[in-house]
Amino acid sequence: MDLSFTPEEEAFREEVRSFFRDKLPARLSTLVREGKRLRKSDMEEWHAILNERGWLANHWPEEWGGPGWSVIQRFIFDNESALAHAPRVVPFGVNMLGPVLIKYGSEEQKKQWLPRILDGSDWWCQGYSEPGAGSDLAGLKTTAVRKGDVYVVNGQKTWTTLGQHADMIFCLVRTDATAKKQEGISFLLIDMKSPGIEVRPITLIDGEQEVNEVFFTDVEVPVANLVGEENMGWTYAKYLLTYERTNIAGVGFSIASFERLKEVAQMQKKGGRSLADDPLFAARMARVEIDLANMQTTNLRVLAAVAGGGAPGAESSMLKIKGTEIRQEITSLTRRAYGSYAAPYIPEALEAGWNGEDVGPEDAAMAAPSYFNNRKLSIFGGSNEIQKNIISKAILGL
Repeated sequence: MDLSFTPEEEAFREEVRSFFRDKLPARLSTLVREGKRLRKSDMEEWHAILNERGWLANHWPEEWGGPGWSVIQRFIFDNESALAHAPRVVPFGVNMLGPVLIKYGSEEQKKQWLPRILDGSDWWCQGYSEPGAGSDLAGLKTTAVRKGDVYVVNGQKTWTTLGQHADMIFCLVRTDATAKKQEGISFLLIDMKSPGIEVRPITLIDGEQEVNEVFFTDVEVPVANLVGEENMGWTYAKYLLTYERTNIAGVGFSIASFERLKEVAQMQKKGGRSLADDPLFAARMARVEIDLANMQTTNLRVLAAVAGGGAPGAESSMLKIKGTEIRQEITSLTRRAYGSYAAPYIPEALEAGWNGEDVGPEDAAMAAPSYFNNRKLSIFGGSNEIQKNIISKAILGL
């Protein structure tokens, strides 16, 4: 593979950089760079800016509102977005549901839902995991029983990220209790305002409500909201998960985080010299840098493989494993670099607009919360152990 960029691709990079300079609000960029929490309004603001330029759903076909970019253009945009400290696009509608609807949805569903994803009319969340059905997702127990023109849904979903903001949820539900686990599952689109839905927050270790439990009690869902065929939901779920796992790898965000780590390591001192010059710390940073460069190459290979409209294959599991390990190691090294400055827990310092006294460098307050929060990366989206099983079967044939 030729990893050098053409003059046209470099010109595109400059166009993207110019866009970020002109259109990315400094307030949002500062929040992201300092690791502060983003409000719903902040995420919606950036969503609208990207959509206005036509760059929001940059992997969608042009006929449904995508910009028609090549794989390399998408790669460049994602990297420059991270380096500019732009907010990450909330993935559930744009990066997960959108590709499923484009490939498996009816024309009516595409016309109804895709424009609403783009213009922000609907905020989507994901209803996959359940108590007892996490890594073993096919063991889910939420049921959908058809009664005339509706499905009646009962059950529970958990770890529903940003579900407190959502208008809609795409759900895996069991529609045939007698079939084998994977064969009795369907893919439903459910209005979160429907009677019988209750959202309960789950407070994380850093005090943030990022995830939720969602309960369904006799919730009626129109049959028209069934994506594809009944009992074929596992096929659509696997297709979606390949996009989710590629997204979780977060190559661009790891690049930006690593650049910040290098700045911190140069700034912090150990034994009277820069921490970056400490042999042990420098060796760990070098290992991350090598792994990150290798992952960039793999990411380009995966993107190139789907350039014709396919989905990422088992290679997305490779990206998910290595990507999450790299992101965890970067936050671990950042926390270590700040040393005792990372120890105090000041919840208010994680919020936008906090003007209290800093303990050490300005963004040290986020070092420990980011480290602890990112321990989840190797678990969600299918644990890394599950990804290794997928690789062993699909690639190695074991």
